[in-house]
Amino acid sequence: MSLFIAVEVTPEITADPVMAARLTEVCPVDIYAQDGDGRLLVVEPNLDECVLCRLCIDAAPPGTVRVRKLYDDGAEL
Repeated sequence: MSLFIAVEVTPEITADPVMAARLTEVCPVDIYAQDGDGRLLVVEPNLDECVLCRLCIDAAPPGTVRVRKLYDDGAEL
């Protein structure tokens, strides 16, 4: 699998079921999901579907979700 982005989420957001639900809802390509306990999961097979829309970044508190462009030396959106 060849990925062009990486998603980094802070542990506080991963453990917060409300934020996990919000990220799962806003992502148009299903990069985020929730496990049975409501914790956030990053669905790695869907990462290459990212359209760089920034909806996840805008839905989360500043600095808690980062999308890095691996094709651009890891530049952050």
